[in-house]
Amino acid sequence: MNISGTAPILERPGILGAIERAIGALDRVPYTVLALPLRFAVATVFWNSGTTKLANWDATLQLFEDEYKVPLLPPELAAHLGAAIELTTPVLLVLGLLTRPAALVLLGMTTIIEVFVYPQAWPTHIQWAAMLLVLLCRGAGGLSIDHWLRRRFLRRP
Repeated sequence: MNISGTAPILERPGILGAIERAIGALDRVPYTVLALPLRFAVATVFWNSGTTKLANWDATLQLFEDEYKVPLLPPELAAHLGAAIELTTPVLLVLGLLTRPAALVLLGMTTIIEVFVYPQAWPTHIQWAAMLLVLLCRGAGGLSIDHWLRRRFLRRP
């Protein structure tokens, strides 16, 4: 027993010990650090798509009429909704504001794109979905407006 009354942790020597220490160090990486690249990566993908839509609106409308074929929505409305989502949710993700709702909206948009527009692009869409699911389930992390608001108003860590 050591001074604190707990048994000392015995470290394995050699390569197994090095692997255990490396895994232990990785296990201690705070979620806040992991959430930042997730937020920025997803935000970048959708922001770039939104700004591309704005850069040539006539081409965007043509794509929604001829190629995208989003069900139940007229092409012009779908184009406006798509651009609005792609230009607002990335800002929310970068700020860490309303991260879970933004992730849910983008997950829905990703699902629509996968099912109705580009089903062959599932390897890319599953990467987006994986990042969005983590943000939906775990939130923005400690470096976010969400975290500040939760601590300020809900008194929860």
